[in-house]
Amino acid sequence: MARRDEIVSFADGLLEVERFPEYGSPGLQVLGADEVTKLACGVSASLELFEEAASAGAQLLLVHHGIFWRNEPLLVDRRQRGRLQALFRAELSLAAYHLALDAHPELGNNAQLAVALGVERHGAFKELGLAGRLEEPCGIEQFQERVLTAVQRYPTVFPYGPEQIERVAISTGASGYDLIEAAHEGYDLFLTGEPEEPSLHTARELGIHFVAAGHHATERLGVQALARRLADEFDLEWEFLDVENPV
Repeated sequence: MARRDEIVSFADGLLEVERFPEYGSPGLQVLGADEVTKLACGVSASLELFEEAASAGAQLLLVHHGIFWRNEPLLVDRRQRGRLQALFRAELSLAAYHLALDAHPELGNNAQLAVALGVERHGAFKELGLAGRLEEPCGIEQFQERVLTAVQRYPTVFPYGPEQIERVAISTGASGYDLIEAAHEGYDLFLTGEPEEPSLHTARELGIHFVAAGHHATERLGVQALARRLADEFDLEWEFLDVENPV
C-alpha cells in the first residue's frame, strides 16, 4: 500500500512535467482514495475505461489522454458528468501524463516504440519525437511487419523512401504534420499515429517512407512502462486496460 500523493509526486518528478507547456493539465486530475494498493492504466479517458478500472479494483488510474483539456468547453456535460460519477463511485483517482510521457527518453511512447521496432535512439526529433537508426537496416515490407508485431494493427504505409531503411524519425499520436521536416532532415522513414490528407503526396514528392500505425496503437506502450515503474517503486499491483480504439 502507498499514498496516492506520494505516487503522483514521484511520477511528476520522473517525467519532469514542468518542462512541457500543456493544453491538458498533467498529473492528478481527479481525487479518489488516499491509499493505493493497485494501479490501472490505459491510453485515453473514457467512461468504459473508468468502469473497467473500478471493476479491476484499482484506486489509481494512469492515462495518457486525460479528462480536462483547455481547448474544450468549460462545461460538465453528459459525457463529463458520467465520467466523474464513475470515478467518484469507485473512489478512483485519475492521473494523466500527455506530452511529458511522449517525450521521456526511457518510458515515453516514442522510446518504447523504438525499442519494440529495433530502432537505436540517437537523440530527439523536434521537441517530443525520437531520432534513431535501425539496428538492422531493412526494406519497407520488413519494417511494416515489425510495426504490425509491435502495435498489433496494420499500419497505413506510403512507401516512397529508399530501398534500405536506416534513419528513422518517430513521433507517436497525431504528428503527421511533421512529415515534411523529417524529409528535409534526411530521414528514410517517418512513423506516427495518424496521417494527414497531404501525407501521401508529400511522401511521394519528397522521397520518404511514411507509416501511420494508429494514434491509440502507437501510444499504448508509454503508459504501461510508467505504470510498471511506479508499481516497482511502490510495491503495487498493476494492470493495463486496453479499451479498443481504431483511430
